[in-house]
Amino acid sequence: MNGDGGIGDFTALAQFARDAARQGAHCLAISPVHAQFSAEPGRFAPYAPSSRIALNVLHADVGDDAGWRAISAPLEQAPLISWHDSASARLRRLREIFEQQRNDSACMAEFAAFRARRGAPLEQHARFEALHAHFLAQDRQYWHWRNWPVSFRDPHGAAVDAFVRAHAKDVDFHAFAQFLADQGLAQAQHAAREAGMAVGLIADLAVGIDSGGSQSWGNPAEMLTGLTIGAPPDLLQPRGQNWGLTALSPRGMIMHGFAAFTDMLTVSLAHAGGVRIDHSMGLHRLWVMPEGAGANEGAYLHYPETDLLRLVALHADRHRAVVVAEDLGTLPEGFQYRLQQAGISGMRVLYFERDAAGRYTPPAQWPHQAAAMTTTHDLPTIAGWWSAHDLEWRAAMGMQEDAAEDAALRQIDRELLWNAMRESGAAQGDMPAASAPLVALDAAIAHTAGSACDLLILPVEDVLGSVEQPNIPGTVTEHPNWRRRLPGLAATLLDAPEVTARLRMVMHHRHRH
Repeated sequence: MNGDGGIGDFTALAQFARDAARQGAHCLAISPVHAQFSAEPGRFAPYAPSSRIALNVLHADVGDDAGWRAISAPLEQAPLISWHDSASARLRRLREIFEQQRNDSACMAEFAAFRARRGAPLEQHARFEALHAHFLAQDRQYWHWRNWPVSFRDPHGAAVDAFVRAHAKDVDFHAFAQFLADQGLAQAQHAAREAGMAVGLIADLAVGIDSGGSQSWGNPAEMLTGLTIGAPPDLLQPRGQNWGLTALSPRGMIMHGFAAFTDMLTVSLAHAGGVRIDHSMGLHRLWVMPEGAGANEGAYLHYPETDLLRLVALHADRHRAVVVAEDLGTLPEGFQYRLQQAGISGMRVLYFERDAAGRYTPPAQWPHQAAAMTTTHDLPTIAGWWSAHDLEWRAAMGMQEDAAEDAALRQIDRELLWNAMRESGAAQGDMPAASAPLVALDAAIAHTAGSACDLLILPVEDVLGSVEQPNIPGTVTEHPNWRRRLPGLAATLLDAPEVTARLRMVMHHRHRH
């Protein structure tokens, strides 16, 4: 038990960073920690936030007194994370801390300085959180701010100002919770660097936001109002994808001097040594469709790529940070080259590194300016893929059309991968059976670690040998997305003998590189 209420907080992140640094890691990539909805604690998908210019306060440290431990213990023992219960408990605890600290003049002075430094974007988020709770308590129809009374839809209107005066304490609380979260994230990055990491945390910048959230309410002129984003139909997703999110408007960004975009970069890099840009093709174009329409009814909307790349490069230079772009999927012509010219690294995921004939590309031929990865949070773990556990999930969820064909294709892919890993020197001997995935996992990690890429990012699930993946795209309740708990304490998660041996192997291959 960590005393984190079963969710994981920035204190645990600091502990894990120290453990990873002891094992030789120089960076720690994390999922988005963007703000969610305090009034709706059951919403927790990290890539569907309320705002990308505020933090998820559920990860703020809430202390370790006996009363909190009694509340936290049963939540931590549950087989899966109960976000609603854990979030509700943590928010109550944050309010207790707020009440306790209001009489601490030193703390309040530091809070006031933070609030002044963060300015209008923080105030808008805190106001939204108070308003959202106020209206949602009255009726579920008020979940989306566009359903609020008209006078409250304007974040700068007289009605909102009057509400803030009448509910100043609630607004103060939400700003204070941001203060605690910011402190925690700063301490985690400090712990990572102090432990010897050259980069430390690599933050994750989600591609979009929930249109009902604080960033959309606070910056409506900069948003794609009435549109959602996704991906066009392709071989992997014949129906395309509608993510149910909105994003910044290219015209709105230009008209407002790219303020919201630069705010996002500033917050993301404030306490990190790098940032990963989710669906980086959005710097060039986004697939958009009217709200409620299917993904096959969309069109590409172009963005001011040159300006956005220059802003990313500028902020990376200011913060001395690395930038990794998720450049997977249908790419605009020449886009990867332009990323490289801007000093931005792409991603090279083992599953996708193949030639036109389907053979796996030798890792020595992977590009230097990229992050090599065995898998991602949206794909099966290596152990899950080798054992076909992901196909079992697809069958159970009714997402599989031909089980026999999928099994036959998977066997062919295993053979292709094993042959490629033997050729790279990462594997020896006969191919292991599907029931022995850890042998293949170790070979896959060695294969990827031996790539020519300057950066290696290993998902913790692969480091631990898990068969379960964190997220299956296209599912909501069918699979426990973002609810799985890692098997152990953050401070010692990597200390099991088999894990330590796996990481020593990684260091050996990286030193050879």
